[in-house]
Amino acid sequence: MAVLTVRGPAAWSSLPRELRSPLERALAGDVVSPAEAHRLIHATADELPALMQAAATLRDRGKGRTVTYSRKVFIPLTNLCRDSCGYCTFVKGPRHRDAWTMEPEDVLAVAQAGAERGCKEALFSLGERPEERYASMRTVLSRLGQPSTNAYLAAMCERVFSETGLIPHANCGVMTRDELLALREVNGSMGLMLESVSDRLLERGQAHYNCVGKVPATRLETMAMAGELDIPFTTGILIGIGETPEERVDSVFAIRELQARYGHIQEVIIQNFRVKPTIRMRRWPEPSVGDMLTTIAVARLILGPDMNVQAPPNLFLDDDAASSDTVDVSAYLDAGINDWGGVSPVTIDHINPERAWPAITTLRELTDGAGHTLRERLCVYPEYLAQERFVRAGLRDHMAAWTDESGLVKEAATVWS
Repeated sequence: MAVLTVRGPAAWSSLPRELRSPLERALAGDVVSPAEAHRLIHATADELPALMQAAATLRDRGKGRTVTYSRKVFIPLTNLCRDSCGYCTFVKGPRHRDAWTMEPEDVLAVAQAGAERGCKEALFSLGERPEERYASMRTVLSRLGQPSTNAYLAAMCERVFSETGLIPHANCGVMTRDELLALREVNGSMGLMLESVSDRLLERGQAHYNCVGKVPATRLETMAMAGELDIPFTTGILIGIGETPEERVDSVFAIRELQARYGHIQEVIIQNFRVKPTIRMRRWPEPSVGDMLTTIAVARLILGPDMNVQAPPNLFLDDDAASSDTVDVSAYLDAGINDWGGVSPVTIDHINPERAWPAITTLRELTDGAGHTLRERLCVYPEYLAQERFVRAGLRDHMAAWTDESGLVKEAATVWS
């Protein structure tokens, strides 16, 4: 296992000035420029520990040593989709044996199982507007009495909350303003991964070819409308799908600009592409551990001390002792994250079904062992719970009953198994 030695500022004198200067200014509270971040993203293995040290210092200033996670169930409402991304195994065509659209009773059964295991969040993840592509989906929606997939989603979010108490978090692709308004009333928070601002990825042979929902400008427009509507929002980037390092930086800056305008981006996920045998991109290289740690650190330096930065622990590269490019997942903490995302004791990660979530007890041991304290949160972060404009009236009392004065889940309501 590779060992990273983090050097303190006193040892930075040997760093090139173009790297040392932005790190020093970031720690002084200044904003890293795009040009500086383009240099930082190309940090060498010898330079990476300094980036990580600066990023972790910023994280500690804004978030302390508390690392959070959300205890959730994963509800994959439908795996039909109008898009067909080159890295996706979740989406199936309607004639595929594993295609599904969940019936209401199945949705409620999953949610109830989660409630019985101490979950607080119902993560709804689904294909984007499949009725635009498939007549069979239009038939299903007609039978369910729904005009669209997003209307069905809103109805199920309302039922899950009213019948199980779980707080919905919907992730359903690009949306119109009216759809955002309808979902806002029955969701604690919502999400849409930006993935990348690179229009090149829409070209033939690239990850987003023939995917109308992955046009960067369209996704940014949806996120901007969510900001106008005061919806606590999750977004992030997906690395290793054909983007350049500079485009990773540009994507994080696009998110930063949205946050500066609207203040609604409550968390940013740095997620790594994983190869799967059935995807179109099955021969593409995965990003390395160094890629992930560098991207996390640079994202923290761009986004500053107050942003919640997350990396999914179940997507970390395999810990192969024979490889010099492996490091314990706790290195994510050293690179500046403060959140592990949603972890489920009930359901698999349907987007990455081959990658099991760590047991929550394991995550606690790992976090504590790295000198941090693990705490459970709701799908709405404490700083957003504290602002009335970000909390829907119908959900407010319910969320308040689960949380303490810190805005995190009460210790008595946390289940560690």
